[in-house]
Amino acid sequence: MSPKASAAVETITPAEYLALERSSPEKHEYFGGEIFAMAGASEEHNLIVGNLVGELRQALRQGPCRVYPSDMRVKVSTGGLYTYPDVIVVCSRPEFEDEKRDTLTNPEVLVEVLSDSSERYDRGRKFEHYRKILSLQEYILVSQDQVLVEQFTRKDDGSWGLREHRAGGRLWLASIGCELLVDEVYLKVFSS
Repeated sequence: MSPKASAAVETITPAEYLALERSSPEKHEYFGGEIFAMAGASEEHNLIVGNLVGELRQALRQGPCRVYPSDMRVKVSTGGLYTYPDVIVVCSRPEFEDEKRDTLTNPEVLVEVLSDSSERYDRGRKFEHYRKILSLQEYILVSQDQVLVEQFTRKDDGSWGLREHRAGGRLWLASIGCELLVDEVYLKVFSS
């Protein structure tokens, strides 16, 4: 018996990925030499992202913080992951991978809105990579199926603590000095 032939996976360099991505109408993540197409988002997902960007912008408008929606790419330098979080907040001077200024390397807060197709990845592998970003202080997961916001905060010893926030709750983002009302995050999401 002969061994089974395995399909070879064609890999590309980060530079090749960026060249392709910058000319593509669709968004793709990159990891380990492979490119992964990103799926479209539901109405609930888009409303939550819009609410988050709006609330964060309003709360942070007087200070140095910048709020970026899902079209801004983030690079995890130590893991080689390029990805598009749903919302990014940077309060220090934004640092970019190159002069194109489309790939941030120093996010302080990252937000992902969970979907059936992304939840396992967002909680697992992606969070594992995000924890390698030294500037990252808070990682927020927002359910689109129920009113639930999970806040992971980096502690002084490098470990991460979890707090859950539900309807009527207040989410204090200590790293950026900002409070969000959970009900505002979900404004018009579950109404018909």
